[in-house]
Amino acid sequence: MFYEWRPYVPVWKRKQNAERELQKLRKKGRVVSPVVIEGRTIAQTFWGKAWCANLERYSDFSSRLPRGRTYVRNGSVVDLQVTPGDVSAIVSGSELYQVAVKVAPVPKVRWASICGDCAGAIDSLVELLQGRFSKGVMERICQQKTGLFPMPSEIEFSCSCLDWASMCKHVAAVLYGIGARLDDKPELLFHLRKVDEKDLIAKAGRGLSLAKKGPAADKVLGGESLSELFGLDIDEGATADARSGARPSARAKIMRSSRGKRAGPLERSGPATGNARVEDRQRRQAKAKPGLARGKSGAR
Repeated sequence: MFYEWRPYVPVWKRKQNAERELQKLRKKGRVVSPVVIEGRTIAQTFWGKAWCANLERYSDFSSRLPRGRTYVRNGSVVDLQVTPGDVSAIVSGSELYQVAVKVAPVPKVRWASICGDCAGAIDSLVELLQGRFSKGVMERICQQKTGLFPMPSEIEFSCSCLDWASMCKHVAAVLYGIGARLDDKPELLFHLRKVDEKDLIAKAGRGLSLAKKGPAADKVLGGESLSELFGLDIDEGATADARSGARPSARAKIMRSSRGKRAGPLERSGPATGNARVEDRQRRQAKAKPGLARGKSGAR
């Protein structure tokens, strides 16, 4: 059987057709969640970037990923839903295509190893989801084949289009769309792989290499690197002081000591009260002078 390629449909027309079909779905009560990309950068944060980088390091996907990037950037992924182990999406092409992606759960032994290696090195769930941890932890989580991100053999996908290739451009767009979605909801990666992100926090103190010794200086990303890689706003001045362990300046010490020092009597009374005391002393001396004068005149 032979298939003819459908005629090319410009992007604006695809979006128009997609919006019409999505309105029908909304009227039926379906909650639609499109992937919206601002500019050309698909992912901004650590988790989104790491997901996309993981896709690109496997040659199995290399031939179809470029078309997928184009599709996700122009807003062709009009709906994307992530649930444990599954991703369902609608992609706008010559028509609307249904895409399904299945991701295998992380094997228990591998997850236990990841948690053990990272134990005690991640301070809170907030820091975990924001990607704020040492480079050593980052490298362990992103480790090829033994990290958190799936290998090609752990991903299955299908599309309703007629493309015979194992990965069509619509599937590739959805895979990139997952990376973009992780920018807003990084916890979805853990749900997709059927593991509990809290395990990385709960096991703190039980682990080995990446926790108790603390990350080496060359393993900790600086403020600038963190901003670029993780998409965070970081107070670089505070970070630099914390890294250098710099002592407070002499001026800061003087200010603190002056705040802590108790004032003497004159200092407590203030300038106005001090002047009043001087004036009172002068009045008493003036009253005493007439008496002294009379005493001297009697003596004569």
